Amino acid sequence: MFKNLQVYRLPAPWAVTADHLAAALAPHAFTPASSNELLRQGWEPPREGGGLVHAVAGQFLLQLKTEKKVMPAAAVNAVAKAKVDELEEQQGFRPGKKAIKELKERAADEMLPRAFTVPSVTRVWIDPHNGWLVVDAGAPSKADDVIKLLLKAVDRMPLESLRVQRSPVAMMTAWLEADQAPHNFTIDQDTELRATGAGQAKVRYMKHSLDPADVGRHIAAGKQCTRLAMTWNSRISFVLTESLAIKSVRALDILKEGQAYPANDVERFDNDFTLMTGELAKLLADLVEALGGEAKA
Repeated sequence: MFKNLQVYRLPAPWAVTADHLAAALAPHAFTPASSNELLRQGWEPPREGGGLVHAVAGQFLLQLKTEKKVMPAAAVNAVAKAKVDELEEQQGFRPGKKAIKELKERAADEMLPRAFTVPSVTRVWIDPHNGWLVVDAGAPSKADDVIKLLLKAVDRMPLESLRVQRSPVAMMTAWLEADQAPHNFTIDQDTELRATGAGQAKVRYMKHSLDPADVGRHIAAGKQCTRLAMTWNSRISFVLTESLAIKSVRALDILKEGQAYPANDVERFDNDFTLMTGELAKLLADLVEALGGEAKA
């Protein structure tokens, strides 16, 4: 199950095959970074032994791998200081700002081959039939980086941001004020209300019952809901944000009731992916409807 959903739109249906998509990603496949590289990114098989595009029941799963070298700032500064002190002793006066900057950059370059390498992966789900593309990323900036690399690989990919008719902030505030969730949803115990003035005062409830009168007073004072925990169809809980990101996604136990136990890891992987995509496609459709439908250009 994806933990965070940054949602984008494709034409529904989008006429692309897994083989075509894999061929486009192949020139951008991941290869290990050299000792002198700070960052390396590329596409890799989402499942060990599989292809760059994992296709199950018409749904596609991609995986971007990132290797980033990490050098503690304190360590770089310590090496740079030693170089500055050495140069000062040699020339009899302290180096200027430009020279110190150059020495710090040289120290970082020298330390790069010995730096720690931190690997990470980001998964992308594509639903060609319903026109969804979802990046499992908590921050929009991280999702944007993934999308840039995907657009670089797939020529003329018809991708757009998801836009809805009604503001998520306005609708979440209205649901709280009326103490009434939209069809197929329930309101949970976490929310954040924020003022729109210069101070932008915040009130946050965490695992706390939302008293309608208490929440109503904050709304009457000018605060609006920017985060709201909800459950869809008693099957998936999540947090909706003001930017239309869906965070803290969690499958509830009822979701797997009656599911056959997979025979092996490959079958389990495919079963989980099929279950996830089927449920999330319905959740997204219901959420868009609750927000007034999609906004047309």
